[in-house]
Amino acid sequence: MNLQNIEVSTLPGVGPKRLQAIESLGIKSIYDLLFYFPFRYEDMEVKSLDEAVDQEKILLKGVVASDPVVAHFGYRKNRLNVRILVENESIMITFFNQPWLKDKFETGNEVAVYGKWNETRRALTGIKVIGDSHSEGSIDSVYSVNKNIHQKTLVNLIKQAFDKYQDDIQTVIPSEIREKYELLDDQKIVKGMHFPDSESESETARRSAKFREFFLFECGIQSIKARDRQDGDGIEEKYDQSFVDQFLSTLPFKLTDSQSKVVDEILADMKSSHHMNRLLQGDVGSGKTVVAVIAMLASVTAGYQAAIMAPTEILAQQHFDKISKLLTPLKLKVGILTGSQTKKEHDTIAGNIANGQINVIVGTHALIQDSVSFKNLGFIVIDEQHRFGVNQRKALREKGNNPDVLAMTATPIPRTLAITTYGDMDVSRIDELPAGRKAIETYWIRSQKIEQMYKFVQKQLQDDAQVYVVTPLISESEKIDLKNAELIFDKFNELYAPKYHIGLLHGQMPNDEKESVMDEFSSHKIDVLVSTTVIEVGVDVPNATVMVIYDANRFGLSQLHQLRGRVGRGDKQSYCILIADPKNDIALERMKILTSTTDGFVLAEEDLKMRGSGDLLGNKQSGLPDFKVGNPITDINILETAQIEAEQIFKDSNQLEKPENKVLKSFLSAEFEQINNFD
Repeated sequence: MNLQNIEVSTLPGVGPKRLQAIESLGIKSIYDLLFYFPFRYEDMEVKSLDEAVDQEKILLKGVVASDPVVAHFGYRKNRLNVRILVENESIMITFFNQPWLKDKFETGNEVAVYGKWNETRRALTGIKVIGDSHSEGSIDSVYSVNKNIHQKTLVNLIKQAFDKYQDDIQTVIPSEIREKYELLDDQKIVKGMHFPDSESESETARRSAKFREFFLFECGIQSIKARDRQDGDGIEEKYDQSFVDQFLSTLPFKLTDSQSKVVDEILADMKSSHHMNRLLQGDVGSGKTVVAVIAMLASVTAGYQAAIMAPTEILAQQHFDKISKLLTPLKLKVGILTGSQTKKEHDTIAGNIANGQINVIVGTHALIQDSVSFKNLGFIVIDEQHRFGVNQRKALREKGNNPDVLAMTATPIPRTLAITTYGDMDVSRIDELPAGRKAIETYWIRSQKIEQMYKFVQKQLQDDAQVYVVTPLISESEKIDLKNAELIFDKFNELYAPKYHIGLLHGQMPNDEKESVMDEFSSHKIDVLVSTTVIEVGVDVPNATVMVIYDANRFGLSQLHQLRGRVGRGDKQSYCILIADPKNDIALERMKILTSTTDGFVLAEEDLKMRGSGDLLGNKQSGLPDFKVGNPITDINILETAQIEAEQIFKDSNQLEKPENKVLKSFLSAEFEQINNFD
């Protein structure tokens, strides 16, 4: 019997109104109801007064010592007061807006009350009276409900469903895996999660439920990966290896071992007949762009066009300049397409893309416009891919016939996100900096010591260095006391002009003005660039060796690391100075972490722990999946184990056909139909 196909209305007392209420929780079937697990438990073990901790929820048992009194106050509000004798001490119990509980208290009778303890008043704010159905030491499950349905109603429905259908609960995790990790079968998971007889049963059930949830999710991810790797599903790019080798020999530097390894992985994917879907992650300044150029060159030698899409015009222009410099000597035509170009410029470039005259096209969102079509798009690079939505990435892929995709990010991805959000992609990682690069020295100062920063900047300018100065705001705000770009621009002019040229850059400038300012900074016509976070990604000026960040406590760890990565691009020693007056422990910890390491992957892990799943990578699509039982941050070890076991299941295409995996295969076919359509 498939419980996913049995409606909750089969249970007694579930009419249209109650069915609608239960469906408001996302519960559509008996299966959904049984696997709608509690988010916490209340310990119903009676505590002595000596063990009671202030503001802790506890269960007290005693003898009713006074008649209950209901007093009314405010508008339709009341309180029920009653005293019970606990260990020869008279304890006041107060229930708010539950006058009907008066009948539960009869002088001289024993009663057990669950509530919040107030140590100062030696009193209990009651939550509920525990009846005969609860045995001492039992554990009560607490569920996430809404205004449409009460806890008690939901619990009764779950009990009915379990009593009626418990023998029809099928176990989806193969027995070999369950035995290996001492996991419960699904029937015992359901029982232990909803109605545990002990804390140990509850813990074992929750551990098993976490693994089950992660494992099924990872199986869904692996099924996507398996589909993408089907032979004949992608482009077989038969590139010219000798031409690629010739290009490598002309580079003014030698690839690092890490870069070479990544290039080999990408080229192997391109040559195969399966569709490439690879994520290239590398810390700021690790040399991802040259790897992408090598791959695009290989695609062109195989007779295809290549495209790279960047999130901003500044970054697109920078890519265009760098790629043109590398590929134009090889007689390859490189073009750029952005939203700020005139219609005439756009139409000319779009025409050359359509007729195949342009081999490599660099662009922004303009690449996915309906007016743009490719002659033979075979390879796509999506830079800072988390800055694009799912549909935008999909729109670019649809410009070709299932082209190979290389997504790049300089935002180091924590293991948690790599396993969940990017689990369907093959991951390459550049984990070493190019030769000659020095680690950036990072310092944190409070605002009252800002004069030290001014003196340090003066010395660096005298040594012919360039300086970034970053602030969170453009103009002065009456509401927020933060340093702003225009005020700082004036201050730096006062300090260093006219000997040194101070520039200003922010997102509200017209694009041509922003490009002009960046060009002047790149060519060292500007010595100090005061900017908002518009320079966070991709800007590459090797002579810039100092990054000053005002109100650094207003930024997340990953963003601070991105900003820091704008310096240290050359062979000179570089510095990052954080100016911050942290107001809480989290902000203080952020400063300490950033000054203790330059490893972006370590910082990404810490950032995820401190900020939670949230919006780490900039949009909802990049956040963590909505797991109901497991927490992928705190339960990372269970998640990794589940991923390994799911990979083993899908390693051999015949694994799912084995009799012991019959239930799993059936479950995945039904439950993960939507994840197989995930893009």
